[in-house]
Amino acid sequence: MATPVKKPRRTAERILDVTLELFNRFGEPNVSTTLISAELNISTGNLYYHYPAKDLLVDRLFDRYEQALGSLLKAADDVRDVEDAWLFFHMLFELIWQYRFLYRDLNDLLSKNRRIETHFQFVLQEKNQAVQSVLAGLGRSNAIRLTTAEAESVATAMVVVATYWLSYEYVRDPRHALEPENAGAALLRGASNVLSLLAPYFEAPQKQHLLGLAQAYSKPAAAPVLEAAARRGTTQAATSARAAL
Repeated sequence: MATPVKKPRRTAERILDVTLELFNRFGEPNVSTTLISAELNISTGNLYYHYPAKDLLVDRLFDRYEQALGSLLKAADDVRDVEDAWLFFHMLFELIWQYRFLYRDLNDLLSKNRRIETHFQFVLQEKNQAVQSVLAGLGRSNAIRLTTAEAESVATAMVVVATYWLSYEYVRDPRHALEPENAGAALLRGASNVLSLLAPYFEAPQKQHLLGLAQAYSKPAAAPVLEAAARRGTTQAATSARAAL
């Protein structure tokens, strides 16, 4: 049986894919349209035909991220126990890693890109609502116990940690933290630290399970799988890592 021939990607999509790689590697402020054209082996005129300004590239990539995030956050309604929460936050960190330039250069982008300035506020609201849904689901299944006021405060703290975790990683090790080979460890630390905010509220069996998951996923067998998934930009790393243990 003949292997189906893959259709070539449209030039506009190729431009976005390569731009995302460059933004993630060097940071958006350090990537020029000339560099993007050279990496694609196309003329700057061809690049400007599809994207007349660099800001349009940023906008389209942000649109991609926002759409993927909206789909992912729907899974918050299905979280019922600590393992569900663990997998959910791993998938969230995988997506953040896939578009890490947004978080690495967030303050700079907010100051000069009107679309990100206005829409990132909605991103934070959506994340907060999703985390509230996670807490509500855990509460309904008696996995955690916390008041409404506590839930609001904890949800905000979890969103703050998730939003700025990669910035923290970058400050700790600017030369290496955001390189693909460090993805697995960064994702593990991020998800673990977000969930650690829930530790005081988990019922004893769930708290023990959380500690067990943290120990299991810190094994060397899990990290390479997470790194490979982050490079692919998938949302299955946490599940794959569990299978590797």
